[in-house]
Amino acid sequence: MSSDLNEFDGPFEIFHRPENFFADRCFWAPECYFHNGAFYLVTTFGGNNVKQGIYILRSEDPTGPFVLYSDRLTPEDWNSIDGTLCFEGDIPYLIFSRSQHGAEDGDFMLTELSSDLRKAVSHPVILFHSKDAPWARPVPFSKEAFQIDTMYFSDGPSVLPLEDGRLYMIFSSWSMNGYAVGAAVSGHGIRGPWSLQEQPLYPENGGHGMFFRDLAGRLVFTLHSPNDLHEERPVFWTVKLENGKLMLDRRI
Repeated sequence: MSSDLNEFDGPFEIFHRPENFFADRCFWAPECYFHNGAFYLVTTFGGNNVKQGIYILRSEDPTGPFVLYSDRLTPEDWNSIDGTLCFEGDIPYLIFSRSQHGAEDGDFMLTELSSDLRKAVSHPVILFHSKDAPWARPVPFSKEAFQIDTMYFSDGPSVLPLEDGRLYMIFSSWSMNGYAVGAAVSGHGIRGPWSLQEQPLYPENGGHGMFFRDLAGRLVFTLHSPNDLHEERPVFWTVKLENGKLMLDRRI
């Protein structure tokens, strides 16, 4: 927790895996939302004979304890990660990433949720592929790590409407220089079509970004960088729109 983005308290344990919990691995990519008077944690779980999938936990306090609240929100036979919430009017949607077998182009998927966020009420549809980004490159270690000859990463989506009336989505994939963050824009709502910016927003050695507004109301982009095991740290940038493109402004 922080009041100035310079000094932080914690970390705090906000969820402890209950005994006999179905998931025992892939506790990934939590995002916390305040909605209808409570806090909702969108996260990934996986386990023995359980493919990675998206679930929502709930708490009365941002420091927890959070408890499992929703059904599995993504298909049981898919490996799905990195869920993020977005709302169009009163309708909640889940956007998530799907890669690996059956999704080698790196898919970003959309599914509608029930009003109480407990279940998916539509079959997922593809918004776009990370392969569609001009800067994206196949993962160089896909054969070694996933037994796939050619595969594109898709992870870390985050969506926000900006002052020009359009939706902007940031997402991560692999670039010529490693892990990177790109941007896509839709002028026709959450279902798109989405246009992908030609150049990455954050070109190398960092990823899985998210938007938020700080206490001064500034739009802030945060991600982890460098993308090196045990060396990851949060990095904060203000962002701006320039000629219809999302751009980094300055590092905080």
